[in-house]
Amino acid sequence: MSIRERLSGNEAVAIAMKQVEPDVLPAFPITPSTEIPQYYSNFVANGEVMTEFVPVESEHSAMSAAIGASAAGARTTTATSSCGLALMWEVLYLAASNRLPITMAVVNRALSGPININADHSDSMGARDSGWIQLYSENAQEAYDNYIQAVRIAEHPDVHLPVMVCQDGFITSHAVENLNLIETEKVKNFVGQYEPEYYLLNPEKSMSVGPYDSQHYYMEHKRLQAEAMIKSKAVIKQIAEEFEKISGRSYSFFEEYKLEDAEVAIVVLNSAAGTSKDAVDRLRAEGIKAGLLKIRMFRPFPEAEIREALKHLKAVAVMDRSEGFSAVGGPVCAEVKAAMYHSEDNAPMVINYIYGIGGRDVRVENIMEVYRELVKIVETGELGETYRYLSVREGVDNKDVEIVPEVSESESRSV
Repeated sequence: MSIRERLSGNEAVAIAMKQVEPDVLPAFPITPSTEIPQYYSNFVANGEVMTEFVPVESEHSAMSAAIGASAAGARTTTATSSCGLALMWEVLYLAASNRLPITMAVVNRALSGPININADHSDSMGARDSGWIQLYSENAQEAYDNYIQAVRIAEHPDVHLPVMVCQDGFITSHAVENLNLIETEKVKNFVGQYEPEYYLLNPEKSMSVGPYDSQHYYMEHKRLQAEAMIKSKAVIKQIAEEFEKISGRSYSFFEEYKLEDAEVAIVVLNSAAGTSKDAVDRLRAEGIKAGLLKIRMFRPFPEAEIREALKHLKAVAVMDRSEGFSAVGGPVCAEVKAAMYHSEDNAPMVINYIYGIGGRDVRVENIMEVYRELVKIVETGELGETYRYLSVREGVDNKDVEIVPEVSESESRSV
């Protein structure tokens, strides 16, 4: 019987971590993920878990410590956001290339600059090609469920890759909602004991971690890493099926909401999916056949499955909560367009919206505006501008924005 609770997304992830009880958790605080290690450090201090909590001097150090712990054979997790994830950049690649099954909660937040602490996906999207599996969460329930599944996914013998579980900063990380927890004993049985075959402290099977990889072997090792990412698709699906048996909640690579008979649809990640579902319901009441595809698994990218799900539509808007600075759109749209490349001749027309970056509010009315633009495209047959911004003040120039010069610490004290 599930446990009904009222929790924020950060609390939900911290409790999932507590139920899994990793061996090591190195962490450095950064808004808005700070609460996750903060809650967990209380569990450690109160003797509720036996985890070794390692406070470090930076996020780079947190991931470095996670790599060392995981390589030594410990089940390892951490959490970060925004510039903290960016500071880990170098060692993210080391964790993935060494095939270490680390799990990490990423609470999505804009990357500076200008300085901003609110939700967008520029942090995890910047790390999308680092070799980490990426799962995205619409709400606190999904963040909790995804984290528990992530442990099994990362440690599966066909995978052995790190996994980041993403949720939107403040929007879901700090907002409190009702959710259903699984009994701790069931969670522990689900993830099982971590018993790696190869690890540094195993005297029976010697190994090295982080050696120089010459041109004679580097490509082969990268190919093996890429194959593990490909194999993870089947593992993610299998583990979701097993998770449904203990939770009653079903997960796949993405969620289709009223998509089967839709004529227009949007593709979106994380919390804006809930807002978009409300928009779909309102438009359906008006007789507009609107639908939604919410991506849960962005790495590996479910290309063939997304192509199949979208091919019957007339027009699609892909929503990016990060700016790719490619001059043609954001990273999610680039992936979706690539997926649609091999569709039949009647593939849907695709446009891209950059939305909600820096924490800009996204209301139901804003999403309805996107759908109405799609309807207009279908009616006129004219695609128009494919690279658009949603809810932005047009015509704002640098001269219209007051730039406040940076003030040094000594100058601020004198003021």
